[in-house]
Amino acid sequence: MTISIFPDPFEQARTTDGVSTIDDQNDPVTMVMGLKDVRKCAHNWKSFQSGGEEVGRIVVPSEAAIRDVRQIPFEVDPPEHGGFRKLVEPWFKRPLEADYQEKLKVIIDELVEEAIKQPKIEVVEEFALKLQSRALTLLLNTPFEESEVWIGWGTHVFRSKDTDLDGDKANLLYDYIDKEIEKAIANPNDNFYSVLLASEVNGKKLTKEEIKGVISLTFAGGRDTVINAVTNTIAYFSEHPESLQRLHDEPEITTKAVEELVRYFSPLTHMGRVVTEDTAVCEHAVKADSRISLCWASANRDAKAFENPDEVVLDRKLNPHVGFGFSTHNCLGATHARQILAILIGSLSSKLSSIDAFENEENIEDWQQFQRKVGFHSLNVAFNAK
Repeated sequence: MTISIFPDPFEQARTTDGVSTIDDQNDPVTMVMGLKDVRKCAHNWKSFQSGGEEVGRIVVPSEAAIRDVRQIPFEVDPPEHGGFRKLVEPWFKRPLEADYQEKLKVIIDELVEEAIKQPKIEVVEEFALKLQSRALTLLLNTPFEESEVWIGWGTHVFRSKDTDLDGDKANLLYDYIDKEIEKAIANPNDNFYSVLLASEVNGKKLTKEEIKGVISLTFAGGRDTVINAVTNTIAYFSEHPESLQRLHDEPEITTKAVEELVRYFSPLTHMGRVVTEDTAVCEHAVKADSRISLCWASANRDAKAFENPDEVVLDRKLNPHVGFGFSTHNCLGATHARQILAILIGSLSSKLSSIDAFENEENIEDWQQFQRKVGFHSLNVAFNAK
């Protein structure tokens, strides 16, 4: 099998026109493909806006029809964005602390050891979803038991296997957040809800709606992306046991390996922006109030920036990937995600001799002329202990 090969469906469009257009719910989107252009557009928040009037429209596919809660600071532009970012960024940097990493290591080691005892395990639901949910209890500083509730939601909080836009799931999340905010109001503690309730931005207390927006982003932004990253990493090692052994022998390259796996697999295909004025992208005109998307997955395979872009080079030295976004709205949860992958690699390489892969169902995103493998709906493997 070649389950760890993720083809690049954007190569031709990237090398010829630099852009392509897809339709999203009768709302056309101009996809920006090359690394240089993606970074340039991401940096230009004045022309390509995240905080437009219509909440959810910058996501592709648009979530405007299923939510009216603005995700903060994701859907807020400067100068307001800076105040929110300054507030929450220290909280999201906590994964750099030794105590946080040790707790995360316990969670990951326990999951790996449980998997070793089983003759076969389905990675997406039984490993990656559990890992993501249990690790999130650390990020929110909430009881470990809450992860069981989140596991029950499945791999995406706004989508289900049958539909890309599931309003019922969105309401389930928002009802849950409302209840948790009320609990924190009644009994303040040291969790993320209580910290936000006690905080100010630009001299004003956060409203319940703003707190809901921050928490919503925390749940939604790092869910399927982390699940994809974990699952795809395991798929890669199942076909490259020599890489697993190399990372055991050379742990000093783990940081580079994490960046390379994120670059190659690009857990999030793209993210949109709303155009604020008539302008041009790659010499193609785009109209005000239309949408572009920053295609991270395409940019991360740009041969102008990456040597041998379609290969995983674990110790890649120059790696300006945009797997966690770029510029003003780069991913808040990147530090947490990096630590998950680094600790997972350490656990797998120290405990396993190999991983056997069995039946799987690929998760193929349908972007009309582009069919992109983003991960798996299911992947069955056996973890072989050393």
